[in-house]
Amino acid sequence: MKSKGIKTAFTLMLLSSMLIAGCGGNNNAANNTADNTPANTGNNTETNQPADDAMDTSPFTISFFGADASPNWNNMQDDVGKAITEKTGVTLEAEYDVGSGGGDQKIAMMAASGDVPDLIFAKGSLSTLVDAGLIIDMTELIDKYAPNLKKVYGENMNRLKYSLDDQSIYQIPTNMGVGQSSFDATGGFEIQHRVLKELGYPEVKTLADYEKVLKDYVALHPETDGQPTIPLTLNADDWKIMITVTNPAFITTGAPDDGEYYVDPETYEAQLHYKRPVEKEYFRWLNGMYNQGLLDKDTFVQKDDQYKAKVASGRVLGLISQEWEYQDGENALKAAGKDEYTYAHFPVTLSDEYKDHSFMQTGIDGYGLAITTAAKDPVRIIKWLDWMSSDEGQILRTWGIEGKHYTVDADGKRVVPAEIQDRKANDVANFQKETGIGQYLIFGARYGDGVKDPTGNYYTTSFPEEIVAAYSDAEKESLAGYGATTWKDLFPKEDEFPVKETGALYNLPVPTDGQYQVIFKKTQDIIRKRIPEAILSKPGDFDKVYDAFLAELDKAGAQDMEKEFTELVKKRVSLWTGKEF
Repeated sequence: MKSKGIKTAFTLMLLSSMLIAGCGGNNNAANNTADNTPANTGNNTETNQPADDAMDTSPFTISFFGADASPNWNNMQDDVGKAITEKTGVTLEAEYDVGSGGGDQKIAMMAASGDVPDLIFAKGSLSTLVDAGLIIDMTELIDKYAPNLKKVYGENMNRLKYSLDDQSIYQIPTNMGVGQSSFDATGGFEIQHRVLKELGYPEVKTLADYEKVLKDYVALHPETDGQPTIPLTLNADDWKIMITVTNPAFITTGAPDDGEYYVDPETYEAQLHYKRPVEKEYFRWLNGMYNQGLLDKDTFVQKDDQYKAKVASGRVLGLISQEWEYQDGENALKAAGKDEYTYAHFPVTLSDEYKDHSFMQTGIDGYGLAITTAAKDPVRIIKWLDWMSSDEGQILRTWGIEGKHYTVDADGKRVVPAEIQDRKANDVANFQKETGIGQYLIFGARYGDGVKDPTGNYYTTSFPEEIVAAYSDAEKESLAGYGATTWKDLFPKEDEFPVKETGALYNLPVPTDGQYQVIFKKTQDIIRKRIPEAILSKPGDFDKVYDAFLAELDKAGAQDMEKEFTELVKKRVSLWTGKEF
């Protein structure tokens, strides 16, 4: 296979604050195409059928690598996994990334050796494998054998194409749902429920508000269960520095998530988002938090497991993150019955003039599954993925097994019993290991939250009634304190923003070779060194350190890299919308 010379930079792959496989976040998948044509809503009488009614169900093993960690993977010995094997004959021989690099190192080794599994969820490193000639074009396979995939993606099929110059379909995006209508917010600025309750549910809209809440509470309670209370901690371990330290700079200053870049929505000109003067003020605020003793002094030296342990201890009052990023720690609190130590979500901005863009829609554009050249039977694999994308496959993946994980009442409505709902909310890890519900979401196309199937039921269990039912009493009490039903009620809504015709630019393929990667690596090294340095500096030195940081970026060639990225953005817009530049 000819090398395509295109790659998604691995550091950008993890920057969608609301989009990640198997993770929370403010789910920003759009229910519109680039030209604002509504996507298929799923409300129809058509039944999804496999491409071949006599689908081969003989035993078949698919080797798989997932670039995300999956601590609850149970080798398909959970309820849903067993049902999938029973119905399709397929067993996944799966390996997941266990480090903190998002699979990047493992995939680089695969590309170098040519030793790849049959199926891969490569996230932002897909193009490394494409360039190595290890990924097949699925266009013909989908056309011949995958009617369910074509039905789910509908008019979004054009967005599956790799680039303007190479319009192959190398992956199917599976970490987001088509027609997504997010009903809850799981990111933003977090504060423990016990803090909000004691302070009488104070206003939390700006950085000043957030700071005051943490400062007031820690003054009242300098210790938690005999340990020093931590007002705010961040996770700067490896790529997660972007989730909790640097991404919030654009979130709090009214910009959407375009990875490491800010892209002008009118001109499509790109620049590293750190160059926006207003973002400097966000980092100045973190500098102030550190110098007041409100930001954990270990923020830039602690490892991921140490950070999660602090969350699990209950002594961290505030976080700035996405729920999927700190969920292990929070789940430990839930399992211990300490719901008051879990977190509320707020759309905090630098000042009232800015609006949180977490729910700005990007359209279908995300990470997904690719079939490699190692696969001996790509047809069987695509047929399996198509079955997983059928109504039956989607409902099994999201609801579980009828009679065991949900019932159907006399009116045909699917209902999750209270005891199952309780385990889903409070015994997350064990529940997923045993049932497999939510464990197989990336294995096929799917409709998003809020989309109904032909029976009139939702495809997923994330709709208002189920979301509210899963809230703890502490959450419900906090929401009532703010006159809200769900956390999303506090955030700006999708219809307040236009759909992004550029899509999710953290997922934009960029050159694998040449100067782009060299410059990108240099700028990332600078960012990861100088941003902590600026935050930890004395207040009087902050401007000097930050300005030197920006100058260092340009000296490393950032302007040339930005020009190249700008051209790639314009090509994507041309591919998706037909605009000419």
